[in-house]
Order: sequence, then C-alpha cells, then structure tokens
Amino acid sequence: MRVLITGGAGFIGCNLAEAVIRAGHQVTLFDSLSRRGSEANLAWLKQTCGEHSLAFVQGDIRDTPAILAAVQGQQAIYHLAAQTAVTTSVTDPRPDFEINALGTFNVLEAARAAGENPVFIFASTNKVYGGMDDAKAVELETRYVLPDYPRGVPETRPLDFHSPYGCSKGSADQYVHDYARIYGLRSVVFRQSCIYGQRQMGVEDQGWVAWFIIAVVTGRPFTIYGNGKQVRDLLHVDDLVRAYQMATKRIDVTAGQIYNLGGGPGNTLAVWAEFGPLLSELAGHTVEPVAFSDWRPGDQPVFVADVSKAAEEFGWAPKVSVREGLARLVTWVKENRELFA
Repeated sequence: MRVLITGGAGFIGCNLAEAVIRAGHQVTLFDSLSRRGSEANLAWLKQTCGEHSLAFVQGDIRDTPAILAAVQGQQAIYHLAAQTAVTTSVTDPRPDFEINALGTFNVLEAARAAGENPVFIFASTNKVYGGMDDAKAVELETRYVLPDYPRGVPETRPLDFHSPYGCSKGSADQYVHDYARIYGLRSVVFRQSCIYGQRQMGVEDQGWVAWFIIAVVTGRPFTIYGNGKQVRDLLHVDDLVRAYQMATKRIDVTAGQIYNLGGGPGNTLAVWAEFGPLLSELAGHTVEPVAFSDWRPGDQPVFVADVSKAAEEFGWAPKVSVREGLARLVTWVKENRELFA
C-alpha cells in the first residue's frame, strides 16, 4: 500500500511509520517539524528503515494545496497531525482550532477529492467526553474510581467538549465520522487514551508519563496537577500501532466506526499516588515532585476506556502491561539522554 501519515515525525507517527515500512508498504510522512524532537525522529526513521520506502514532505495541514498534493495516490491515510496540549489551547485557542478542526477538514477534503477512497484513520482523544462531572468519582486511598463504569467508558458515552482542545478535536472527530456516512469515506475514529512509549518527547503540557520519566532521569523539577489520584489507562505505543494496522486490514468492518483505545481496566495507574512509587522503583531511588498545583481544565478524575468494541469487531486488545511498558520507557530515556539535553 501507499500510505500517508500526517504528523509522521511525531511520537506516534514515527512508531507507526516504522511498523508500516517493515510490513512492506511505501510511506510518505507529512510533518511541519514544529514539535520538539520531530527532526530527531525523522533522522531515526531514515537511519532505521532506509530511505527507499520512505518519503518526507515538510508541510502544514493548514496549507490546503500542500495537503491536496500529498494525499494524491495514497491508499491509506493516518491523520495524526495535531495541536496536542490542553493548556496551549486555553492560552492560544485560534491556532488550536486552525490545526485540529480546520486542518482535519483540509485532510478530509483532500482524501475525498483524491477519488480513490483511501482508508482514513483519525487519532481522536478521550477529551471529547469532557470532565464527565455526572459520573461520580469515589476517592480511595491512592486513586479515584467510577463505580458506574466498571469496564471503562464506552463509545456510547455522551460527548461533552471541554476546553478549546476538546472542542477542536471533538469537531474533527465528528467530521471524520460523518464523512463516512455522507460521502462513503472509509474513515475510522480512534478516541485514544494515555499513549506512551519510546520516542515520546514528553513535556509538562502533554505526554505526562514520558515527561515524569524524562524529568527524573535528567534531574529536572516537575509539578503534579491535581492531587495525583487521577486515574488513567495507559496504552503502550506498540499496542496502538497494532490497532492501526489491524483496523486497516479489517476496514470492511471498521469503516464508519468509532473506537475507544486505551489500556482498559487492566492497565490503569493513578497519575502520582501510584505512579510515584513505581517510578521510584524503576529509577532505583526515591522520586518526589517539586510541587502540587491546581487541576487543569477538563481534567477527569478517572478515565478508563472500555476497549471491548475493538476486541469484538477487529480482534484487538492491549498486550504490553503497564510495568513492562514503563520499564521499557525508562530504559529508552536513559539510553537517549542526548535528546533531552
């Protein structure tokens, strides 16, 4: 297949690109290289996979002619390019909207105009469900739990876009879904939970798992927002990449569908009350944050994805445990300190 990955030099994009190339496909990366670490990821891909199966276009999804040209001839499009931080969206909402909502519209229209009805898989977010204030969280010693959702949050949960980021990604989410209904585009929406793994250049505003590990390994201060009992289901990037590949192979089933993708109930962790002790163990010394600060807008006390729909419809389930995945990431950060200098 001829495959286009927008945001292909990002964390998820470069891992996906490596797997797709190794599966024998021709990959074009479309990326602005504006995100920290993207140039290093691109160089790694070229070194790891060679350049015969990899093409690169430096461009911005807000640039309609550029994305129209990049989409021509592609048989599958993985749309990952995005503004990814809630805090950034609150500070500066216009570019957040232009990248996430308008940019996604541009890619959709390019796919529709291409005339080949490519597979179109979109990286959405669990933030489309908002703060879920009506789902009462119960506070336990180290974590919050949601008694109403023992299997996790299903795709049938009502949408509630909260924060400019939630609104922009939510708008894109619904556009991608509706293009399957209105235009017959073979589109799939993945509402992704907490993704982590190798080549994640986490920062304070986004990618908290990697950010905490990077801070600990490099001796940098870090802050916990909220009380640290917030619970997330962690999904290793290798498992996410498998989901993209499996959904593409079963596009006869997955086209027009929405799936929650996360670690599920078996891979949950409290942001600090549980992650802190585990990180201390993996780092080999006691780890403490510099400070605690206020909760961030739209921060859910608990988000755990119900991943049963993906299991039932295209046979996917997470394989990498939280402990194994975090140990891998600690090792990778230690081996690549120069990336965080």
